Amino acid sequence: MLFHFRHQFPQLNAYWDKYLPYQQRLEIPAKTVLLDEGKKSQHYIYIEKGLIRTYFNKNGEDITVQFFFENEGLSSFDSFINNTPSPITIETIEPSVVYLLAKEHVNQLLDDLSHEKGFIQMILQMTAQRQTHYINEFVSLIRDTPEQRYQNLVNDRPHIIQRVPQHYIASYLGVSKVHLSRIKAKLAKGKSHF
Repeated sequence: MLFHFRHQFPQLNAYWDKYLPYQQRLEIPAKTVLLDEGKKSQHYIYIEKGLIRTYFNKNGEDITVQFFFENEGLSSFDSFINNTPSPITIETIEPSVVYLLAKEHVNQLLDDLSHEKGFIQMILQMTAQRQTHYINEFVSLIRDTPEQRYQNLVNDRPHIIQRVPQHYIASYLGVSKVHLSRIKAKLAKGKSHF
């Protein structure tokens, strides 16, 4: 939400320092659940080190929605803002170092920032970036084949291919691990269509 944009908006540094004492720093192992599906989100999560995924359960199967890396932040946004049950689970994939900032302090931070020159423009810019990302993800899910979506990952976000275990990538693409292996094999042979 905010802290992961501090390099783009240097004026946030004073706020980062001010709210650092209110953040809970956690060094946690892989497969640590930070928020369960159905629970209300009460913290903003900033990733200093590690890898996190969001997913939901569909008939006993985990469906991966998104991956988050170092210097990114997340919450179950609707749950966090509207105090509703989260539609997703948030879980570490790698051993991670995260900071949790409680909702009450996030609200105080937003109130502080509302007095900052350019705050509205900054929030609009951040919101537009996230909205554009999610719209592109949604359109790709409808328009593109799993093969095209995998190729897009290879081309546009190779860090996902390099760091995320294959079974999570398969879940993210909506295919089985076997199908993902076939996609990778075809690409390795230089076939551009499937």
